[in-house]
Amino acid sequence: MISTTHIPREAIDGRQAVTDVPPSRIVEKPIPTSQHKNPRKYQLSQIIRRFAPTLGTLQNGATTVRFQLKPSDPDFPFELERLDCEVQVPLSFPEEPPALLVRNKDIPRGFCVNIERGWDKLVSEKQSATLLALVTALDKHLEAFLSEQKVETVTLMSFKDTRHLEQSTTSLGESSASAPQISHTEAPTPMREVYVPKESFTKEQIANAKARRAQETRQLESRMNRLTLYQKSSDGVIYTLPLEPKRRPDLPQGLQSINSIQLIIPLLYPLQALRILLNDAEPQDAEPLEEMFASRVMQQSQMTLMGHLNYLSQNMHTMVKQARVAKPSQLAPTSSDITNEQAPKAPKTEEALTTGREDGKGHIHVIPRPPEWDYAHDSSGSDSDSESWDSGADSDEGGVEIESHQPHTSGVAQQVERGTAVLFPMIELYGIELLQVSILNISTKCQRCKTLNDITGLKPETVRAISCRKCGSPSTATFRQEMVHENSTRAGFIDVSGCTVADMLPSTFVPTCSKCSTSSQGLVSVRGDAVTNVCRECHGRFTFKIPQVKFVAITPGSALAPTVGPRRRQEKLGLHAGEPLPGRGTCPHYRRSYRWFRFSCCSKVHPCDRCHDENEDHVQEWANRMICGWCSREQNYAVEGCAFCGRSVIGKKGRGFWEGGKGTRDKTKMSRKDKRKFRRVGGGEAKSKD
Repeated sequence: MISTTHIPREAIDGRQAVTDVPPSRIVEKPIPTSQHKNPRKYQLSQIIRRFAPTLGTLQNGATTVRFQLKPSDPDFPFELERLDCEVQVPLSFPEEPPALLVRNKDIPRGFCVNIERGWDKLVSEKQSATLLALVTALDKHLEAFLSEQKVETVTLMSFKDTRHLEQSTTSLGESSASAPQISHTEAPTPMREVYVPKESFTKEQIANAKARRAQETRQLESRMNRLTLYQKSSDGVIYTLPLEPKRRPDLPQGLQSINSIQLIIPLLYPLQALRILLNDAEPQDAEPLEEMFASRVMQQSQMTLMGHLNYLSQNMHTMVKQARVAKPSQLAPTSSDITNEQAPKAPKTEEALTTGREDGKGHIHVIPRPPEWDYAHDSSGSDSDSESWDSGADSDEGGVEIESHQPHTSGVAQQVERGTAVLFPMIELYGIELLQVSILNISTKCQRCKTLNDITGLKPETVRAISCRKCGSPSTATFRQEMVHENSTRAGFIDVSGCTVADMLPSTFVPTCSKCSTSSQGLVSVRGDAVTNVCRECHGRFTFKIPQVKFVAITPGSALAPTVGPRRRQEKLGLHAGEPLPGRGTCPHYRRSYRWFRFSCCSKVHPCDRCHDENEDHVQEWANRMICGWCSREQNYAVEGCAFCGRSVIGKKGRGFWEGGKGTRDKTKMSRKDKRKFRRVGGGEAKSKD
């Protein structure tokens, strides 16, 4: 009996059969680690990479993302080129849902409300969807939202009642006289605001301010436009810039997540105040630091935009502590007024105003920092390129004792300042905390003949020796490595002998990521080129550029490298320059070789290789010098001719001509152009015919 099994129709028809998968084997899609740690930041980065939006911050701390959404449906029936969307992402997202505002002015408000309600419906239906998935769903349902009936909207208009102004002044006087007096318990009448005239500037001040603003913003854009978080508003006033605090662990918990700021540059900067807004921070944590930055900008108005940003990045932890010290001093008079409402107020002394307490016995005294300290350099006379103008910024400016931190030292020890220093004066590092040269390639100049030679593959603490390609003089080079970072532009020292350093060739650099401190693989770079790569550990983007390379000779190079071992005695041949060699340099083995060779194995002279093997007991090596058989001058090996007299050192056969007796005489090999080939041929026959 033959058993039959049921075969699905799809398998018979040639189509693949679909089998049911047991629920126990269904695995959910894995969630990235970055999304699991900070879903709000991850989803915002998705929107930034997809649409390149304009970011903003509301007063409640929510982030606004404004971008243009183009309908992807090729058969979209409405005449809508782009949808101007503004998504408001609260700080508690994804617990609190995001909101959408449609900013299109060419769409009636009723249809905009339909789209916003459709967004809210999508958010409620897809609670686990990301921001990018919600925007994609909005794109798919955009036609359906616009096809709904327009929502009726009401325009509110205010009408001001001015009938009381038509009354006579006498009635106003009577009413004021009959009005009851206000008791002390009722709210007092608000004081009339004092008019403060707006500050005016001359045309010359405005022109100078615009020129300075254009120059500093150009410098800011050239240094920041390659970074991922960089954004610029359409009017050129608000710049979204990345920020990496130097001591992030020392910041308060609410400020440790800061990765970018909004720099507000007024059109009349520096006549108008410069301000910042901190992204991804609570208002109560960000406002004191923003006010401290604004006050410092007013005090240091001569500094550039990049100077203010560098100071903020290096000293954010110090500015936060200053803001904490200044805030209680400002609140102290207010608290005393509340406790002593009925007590008469005594005049405050200057000391009380300074300390923030009326009695002048406060334990905190705010001592202003001298302005010249911010720009004074160290008097030790060290290299100015390796120091920063804010070297003393780690000390607390408010006079409060804080925890001292030891300076960060690199893994490479400080080298002795000798030899030739390699400097990168205008180096640009983005996302890199350390940069080192792993393989250095340089061009050197011979001290004897001034010929340029290349020394490649120069590794740290390794001696490389070469010979000059023109005069053969030996020269050596040794590279001593140092770390390049934000406070040092020196890459190391080169100790040379017999030559001087002329230029740097394309070399290999090893950058260290500033986010995870992971060393990257070697990257080849040349002067003037910007190299951009991604970290293998945290996938962060970094860039470095070396616009200029400078060599500073601290100590002169040593003399020519000595020859190893005892010096060999030069062989005396008794030759005189200008006179030919015996037999013009020929030998029994080679009759047409008019030269002698000085072999490199033993530095002795022999006419040929066979003569060398007959007279010496070692294996021969190719000769690098020769002596001309016509003029007896020793020189570098040449293939055919002498470099002094120009005579050929290789005997050539005849070229089919008589050549005055030195060519061929065989008439079968002679050229038909040679008149001697047919001489006295056929002459007798011609006479006999006559």
